[in-house]
Amino acid sequence: MLNVVARVHVNRVTDPIGRALVGRGITPDVVTVVGTVGASAAALWFLPRGELIVAPFVITLFVLLDLVDGAMARARGRGTPFGAVLDSTCDRVADGALFAGVTWWCLGIGEERVLGIAAMICLVSAQLISYVKARAGGAGLNADGGLVERAERLIVVLVGIFLQGIGVPYALHVLLWGLAAASVWTVGQRIVLVYRSAQALSAESQEPPS
Repeated sequence: MLNVVARVHVNRVTDPIGRALVGRGITPDVVTVVGTVGASAAALWFLPRGELIVAPFVITLFVLLDLVDGAMARARGRGTPFGAVLDSTCDRVADGALFAGVTWWCLGIGEERVLGIAAMICLVSAQLISYVKARAGGAGLNADGGLVERAERLIVVLVGIFLQGIGVPYALHVLLWGLAAASVWTVGQRIVLVYRSAQALSAESQEPPS
């Protein structure tokens, strides 16, 4: 949802940054890797240690580089097939590290074992949401859309971590369980989209030539 609503406004901010970085000879792939390594390292360092106030800010800083690499590709006039695959792969790595860090905190010093189940559901379903779309695209089918895509997932979990860090009671519990339910729902939505796309494709192939 946010991908559609906010993209134009975000591009107005990131496009000048992307042009400036390209002008300095930096490639989008470098920015993608730096952002992924930074976000993953921050999630797996700060979260298990219980540093829940600083973690969301550092992770967000590196996650925002994912917006900049797209702006850099536009500034160069084109993206590359390798860059697209790298970007998608790095997104999965960063998402996995983030939810792994939350799970680690829940099962460790956070002493929230039941909440750890929600974190693991979010981890697995986030990977499935992306996988279904990628697999459908490879099969020539459509799986675009769904209740919570990557932007929504990141915002919800990072806000929840921060609220937990400043002591808001049950904020992370509510947001994480809500996100877990919404993520599972989104997996189902995408499966349905793929099914409908496959049915439409099959119907088109069976139509007699005019």
